[in-house]
Amino acid sequence: MRTAQVTRNTLETQVTVSLNLDGTGIAKLATGVPFLDHMLDQIARHGLIDLDIQASGDLHIDAHHTVEDTGITLGQAFARALGDKKGIRRYGHAYVPLDEALSRVVIDLSGRPGLEYHVDFTRARIGEFDVDLFLEFFRGFINHAGVTLHIDNLRGINAHHQAETIFKAFGRALRMAVEADLRMGDVLPSTKGAL
Repeated sequence: MRTAQVTRNTLETQVTVSLNLDGTGIAKLATGVPFLDHMLDQIARHGLIDLDIQASGDLHIDAHHTVEDTGITLGQAFARALGDKKGIRRYGHAYVPLDEALSRVVIDLSGRPGLEYHVDFTRARIGEFDVDLFLEFFRGFINHAGVTLHIDNLRGINAHHQAETIFKAFGRALRMAVEADLRMGDVLPSTKGAL
């Protein structure tokens, strides 16, 4: 089974992520940031990834360090669980609607971090959550998972819907990319021979 557990301790945060890429979508989440937990639940459920994330951070300042370090630690655990990448699809994509909102996420498990993030939220906060922090979460993830990620919110009026479509599509794209490609067998999906 493709599993990993990673703990990241800094002066600002303490984050532990356990995941199973071949799970059933079970999530146990306690970051201290309720809306982040709601979005992480979308990754687990729609990606069929069992995800346990426990975090404590300097929330008396704001949620920035907790959100960013959760992305970093999730990226590290994802890379470790993925292993040598032999026989996977490598690429994944998903379009997900929620009422008026629609997002597209495309991922390449390339070993090269890259992020194209095109999201114009209709408001700056969803409840108490600062939507700018989503970019920090995804930057942390891609830099430590070693993936290329394109995120496009194509339309939306309700910022909650915009965010939810992004995270659902991210989960679905991850699920596709990590799946076994039966035609590939035990071959690495790269002409370079390395990912």
